Amino acid sequence: MTVELTPVAEPDKPVLANLVQLYLYDFSEIRDDLKLSPHGTFIYRYLDTYFTEPDREAYFIMADAELAGFAMVRSDVDDDGSWNVAEFFVARQYRRRGVATEAARSLFALHPGEWTLTFDHANKPAVVFWRSVATEPYIEIGLPDDRTRLRFLVE
Repeated sequence: MTVELTPVAEPDKPVLANLVQLYLYDFSEIRDDLKLSPHGTFIYRYLDTYFTEPDREAYFIMADAELAGFAMVRSDVDDDGSWNVAEFFVARQYRRRGVATEAARSLFALHPGEWTLTFDHANKPAVVFWRSVATEPYIEIGLPDDRTRLRFLVE
């Protein structure tokens, strides 16, 4: 299967917004703070910033030229110089087929250097996945809210 990242352009923002709804729906199973709005949607307040701020990037994950998910990253250059995986989603029919692994590695290759990402321990597949794709050696930083941040270097 061929996996590619395609930058999300402004005209494709509605497609990304739709995928974010699927992503948040999946997360609502493990995060009590994700509630439906009166309109029947989840609120993601950072979507517009991926089209207005130069330190944020959004990509569609394509598998054999089919839309399979998205990745959103932000630069923490002003903070600690790293890139951060903000959001990452692969649609269910593409999971456990190597799509996420290939997409994550392609994402990291876009910006060699320091990377960070945070996962929630209640999301058991994410715990295993992120530890398997982060470049070793990585540093695990425990956070007070049952999450872990990984810090690693991509060369």
